[in-house]
Amino acid sequence: MSLTAELGWQLRLLHPNRPRRRVRNAICSLFQHLRHHRPASAGRTDADYDALFTKDKPIIFAFHGYPTLVHELTYERTNRNLSVHGYQEEGTITTSFDMRVQNEIDRFHLVKDALLHLPQLGNHGAYLIQQMNDKLVAHKNYIHEIGQDMPEILDWKWHLPENK
Repeated sequence: MSLTAELGWQLRLLHPNRPRRRVRNAICSLFQHLRHHRPASAGRTDADYDALFTKDKPIIFAFHGYPTLVHELTYERTNRNLSVHGYQEEGTITTSFDMRVQNEIDRFHLVKDALLHLPQLGNHGAYLIQQMNDKLVAHKNYIHEIGQDMPEILDWKWHLPENK
């Protein structure tokens, strides 16, 4: 399961619980594009960057590397409201999903971070954060007792949302 799948799950968990809020999920595969545009560089202009990430909305960045790299690449940008999740040198021999949990780049941590950036959700947001905390505890207990990911993680498949 990839980090892209975790982002998809984050959106799936947030979707029914985000009244009148839009969430943009951008996948950045070329980190050069985060850099500020300079002659002879692959960086994006401020206008291009702001069109993708906005000038003032929270940006939650999930990354397989060290978070400091993203902060360094975006240092000169207008929108510095970044919350970067990445490699924290946590984990041991375990499942790939458990490694994501230990490095806080899993769906549950990403949902919590998104909710923390939406204080207008009030008690509903706090309730959802508690649900994510409960899922993290259940995950920790299950992986400790059984030694593999919970069935809801193992059996997850990509699918198109149902039309209602």
